[in-house]
Amino acid sequence: MPRPRSERARQAVLAAMRRAISAEGYAAVTIEGLAAEAEVSKQTIYRWWPSKAAILGEALLEGSIPGGDVSLPVTDDLEADLRAWLSASSVGLGKPESVALARALIAVTATDPELGAALNKRFASPIVEWIVERISHAKDVGDVRTDADAGVIADQFVATASYAALQGRPLSDERVRATVELLLRGIAA
Repeated sequence: MPRPRSERARQAVLAAMRRAISAEGYAAVTIEGLAAEAEVSKQTIYRWWPSKAAILGEALLEGSIPGGDVSLPVTDDLEADLRAWLSASSVGLGKPESVALARALIAVTATDPELGAALNKRFASPIVEWIVERISHAKDVGDVRTDADAGVIADQFVATASYAALQGRPLSDERVRATVELLLRGIAA
């Protein structure tokens, strides 16, 4: 029977992960470095977490993504708002550490359904809710067809940003513009 986790050691490892991400970026994080920083053994870490991505996921559930606080615009121009969000979500992907972080989050989401659901609820759900609210408002003012499914549209925007992360490159201004125009053309009133 495995020994129960020491809450002090668990918190120390999670804090070490958050500090390492902020200081060095995900690619530079090692289990050895986390163990040294948290003053625990590598064996302790491996006993509690299957990968550094799993540690990252748990650390982010109790903390935040470095540079992840993007304010969501709300103006009278739906197209401009959606372009601004998609551009902002993609901008950080020009940095290798942001690409590594995004890929790690995608990996942990894919390999640990429970942790993935919690991460999606914390980080993706507010974005989806914002897009749904913006599309709903656009329906109310007559800019978007009333039969447009705001949830499906939101999923398309999140999928576009996720695909850019998997490719390891930000979306160009032209790609953002073309994506938003295409999606809006399909739902225009």
